Amino acid sequence: MYEHTFPNKRYKKTLEFLKQHVPPNSIILDLGVLNPFTEFMKNEGYIIQNTKGEDLDFDTSTIEKSDAEVVTAFEIFEHLISPLTVLTSIKADNLVASVPLRLWFSSAYRSKTDIWDRHYHEFEDWQFDWLLEKAGWKIIASEKWTNPTKKIGIRPILRWFIPRYYIVYAEKIKNSTN
Repeated sequence: MYEHTFPNKRYKKTLEFLKQHVPPNSIILDLGVLNPFTEFMKNEGYIIQNTKGEDLDFDTSTIEKSDAEVVTAFEIFEHLISPLTVLTSIKADNLVASVPLRLWFSSAYRSKTDIWDRHYHEFEDWQFDWLLEKAGWKIIASEKWTNPTKKIGIRPILRWFIPRYYIVYAEKIKNSTN
């Protein structure tokens, strides 16, 4: 249905996963500023609020004040020095989050021109799972997918077979001390 309207596979897979675990009309706090994916979520009936571009390593007030039922974080945690701080400040009981996976054949992403567009972390799936568990979340569902490119070479071939993205649906542990 969306194959010709999505800019990439990641958007398609992310929206499919979200729709499996979060009903339309849910109020979502999407970590990060308004972005193209925000419109895809709105078009599916979700009510979206976004953070305002504040540095979430230092300022979690928008998260703490939110009355959203669900928090989404799509490729955000790798940009934070301390994702644990953000994860423990979430008041919502439901979380959908995705991260790029660490690839053994490729170094972490670092923009040379944009100081905000850098990856402090590229997780292995078990590392992200442990981070969520430590922050008081229980993973209910997860999925991985590849990110093939049309370039020629060893790395592009590996991208056809090695998962690049990891997404989870998690629920807050009720007896958590967080």
